[in-house]
This record gives sequence, structure tokens and C-alpha cells, in this order.
Amino acid sequence: MTKTPVSLQDLRRKLYVKAKAKPSWRFWGLYVHVCKQQTLYEAYRLARENNGAPGIDGISFKDIEVDGVERFIDQLRQELVERTYRPHRLRKVVIPKDGGGSRGLSIPTIRDRVVQGALKLILEPIFEADFQPGSFGYRPKRSAHDAIERVSNAIAQGKTYVIDLDLRAYFDTVSHSLVLDKVAHRVDDDAILRLLKLMLKASGKRGVAQGGVISPLLSNLYLTEVDKMLERMKRITAYGSWTALEWTRFADDLVVLIDGHPRQRGLRRAVEQRLRRELAKLRLEVNEDKTCRVDLTQGQCFAFLGFVFRRVRSRQGRWMPLRIPQIKKRTALLCKLKLVFRRFVSQPVEWVIAQINPILRGWVNYFAFGHSSRCFAFVRQWVEKKIRRHLARSSKRQGFGWKRWSRRWLYDTLGLFDAYRVSYLPASLKARPAHEVP
Repeated sequence: MTKTPVSLQDLRRKLYVKAKAKPSWRFWGLYVHVCKQQTLYEAYRLARENNGAPGIDGISFKDIEVDGVERFIDQLRQELVERTYRPHRLRKVVIPKDGGGSRGLSIPTIRDRVVQGALKLILEPIFEADFQPGSFGYRPKRSAHDAIERVSNAIAQGKTYVIDLDLRAYFDTVSHSLVLDKVAHRVDDDAILRLLKLMLKASGKRGVAQGGVISPLLSNLYLTEVDKMLERMKRITAYGSWTALEWTRFADDLVVLIDGHPRQRGLRRAVEQRLRRELAKLRLEVNEDKTCRVDLTQGQCFAFLGFVFRRVRSRQGRWMPLRIPQIKKRTALLCKLKLVFRRFVSQPVEWVIAQINPILRGWVNYFAFGHSSRCFAFVRQWVEKKIRRHLARSSKRQGFGWKRWSRRWLYDTLGLFDAYRVSYLPASLKARPAHEVP
């Protein structure tokens, strides 16, 4: 009797169901699935969709497709089966951060990205079964907007004392031995552990590569024990459906919200002590300069995932969470657009609009999930003025041409981005009566 081959999607579903049903089960025989052509082709497809830059070998996706994707996959599969595969060194790139300073990225070659993607496709459903509901960073079917909604819900429920914890150089200080131990807790496959060890060594003696395909999965796995500790404290301090604590983590950004009643002061101290104890076990250091404790009842605010959170009264006199885009995020957008205007100062306005529209669309779509009307009005007016100045220079005129070029002509005829619309808040975020919030 011939068995029907199991598709990759079915395999991932079975791995997840098994891992969820048996938290102590250790999986074996996984390496053969990493080496399958189906897995490697899917990993290549996902890498091609991201369309990242070439690695240290300079080989791009176009180069691979000229020689043939099938040949590329067959050669890679042969190296994996014969255990001769070795990752290349990572290409180091430095990019500026929004708030100043720089961030180092490590870019693997496309060949290594495909192998990392194949390994992630097999390991991800196993560890997804162990991840906690408050973890949102780079997980399937979870987004930054989901994390923002969770924080807003907690504020609306009266959790107004906030511990905003920042980890110093988190991705650069992850211990390889601890990561491998955590993987081995669920995976009993020497070939998988050997392959993962080779990938980790390619990034140096410590840390995971920011830019690697499997790095987000490993970084979430590394902090799983911290998540479990917070979830236990949330259950222990709950009274029926009421909870005194809520937490949200997106990669290395962690926010803990605690009920604002004075009787919860002991819980605030206990949570921070337990957090620091768990982080010390992982050999992680807290950045004291960026870590803050905020009391929203005193008019204070905190930043999370590009938004500034406050607690304000609505027009009906009810307490509600207010979230507005950070000024530095708006400034970073305008700086990026300025570079486009300067670079294409001699180009037709249609060309300039084609360059800035995708930038505006992506930025606005992200921050539309908040109270961003004033910020959007500022950005819209700024962009419109820049377009008018570009038109005036090209026609050798002064001013902004308020009478010559109407606003509707800019948007309808030239096609300038005009979808500055704020999304409605979900029903779960509706404000509670003032007497219900301490």
C-alpha cells in the first residue's frame, strides 16, 4: 500500500497539534523534512517575496533564476543530505535609527536564507504551541496592531501603572548555549541541533543576526520563560474574570500594566523583582536609562511601537486610552520624504509622486490605527506644499501656486496619495464610565 505524501501545510498542522496536546513531548526525525524539496521550494518562495539584498557572496535572486531555481534547490538539498552544508559569513550593514544612533544588521546570503527558512517552517509550529498570548513580535497571524489593541484594552480596564522595560542590545547578547538548550527541550534530533549551531556560529560568539530568517523565532523562544512567569502572575492575581495585571511583548519591547489601585503597590514591586530575576537567568541586561515607570493617573505617558499612550477623558466624561503617533516617527517620515524631493528635484512631478506615494501609504496605514487626525493633517499639508514648490520650480515661478493648482487637481489628476483616514476603534476599546476606573 502506497502512502500519500504529507503536504507541508498538513505536516505543520500536525506538529502544532501534537505540541499543543503534549507540552513535554520531544520531536525527532525532523531533519528529513527540512531537506525535502517541497520545504526548500517554499522557503525560497518566501525569501523571494521579501526580495532582500544579496549577502556577502553578492548573488541575487536574478542570478539564481538565470542559472535555474531547480538547480539551486537540488544543490542545496544535496549539501543538507550529505551534511556538507556550511553557512557563509554575514554581511554587516549599519542603518540609522529614528531616535538617533544606528542599528547593525547582519544579512545572510540567499542560500543561507533558504536553509534558515526551511528550518523555521519545521520548528515554528512546535514552538508556537508554547508561546504565550501576550507575545506578538514576528509571529504568524499576529501584528503590532494586535499588541497595541491589547495595551489599549488594559488601560481602558483601569491598569494605569506601567512598567516599560527596555533590554540593552538584546539581539546581540543572546546566549547560544541557552538557545540550543531551549530548542533541545522540545527537539530530540541531533542533525537539527547541529544545523542550528552552525547558523548561530555564523553570527559570532553571542547573539542572533538581526536580518536572519530564523532570528525572530529564536528571540521569541529565548524570552518564553519570562512570558510564562508574567502569565502565571496574571492568573494568580486574578479574581474571577478581573485581572490586576496585563502584559504585552513585541520582540524585545515589553510593557507590563498593573491595576492603579493603591492596594496593588506590592504587586508592582513583586512584578519588577521577578522580571529582573528571570532576565538575569538569561544573562540579559536592563537598560536603566530607557526603562521607565509611568502612572497614567498622574497625566504621564509612555511610548510603545511608535505610539504615545495617555489616559484622557472623552467628551462624555469617560476615561479612555489615547494613542497618537510619536513625534520622532513623524520627523523620520518627513526626513525620508525630503531625501526623495532633493534627489529628484529635476524630475517630473509625476515621477516624484510615484516615489513618495508608497512611503506615505505604508506610514499612514500603520498609524491610522490610532488618534492620528492632527498628525495626518500636518503631514498632508507638508507634502502638499512640497509638491507645489516642486511644480513652481519646474515652471520657474515663485510661491506655492495656490490659485494656479487646486488641491483637487493635485490629488485627482496627479494622483498624489490622499487616503489620510483614521480607522475606527474596535468595540473592545470603547471607553468605560469614569466611576468604573480608579
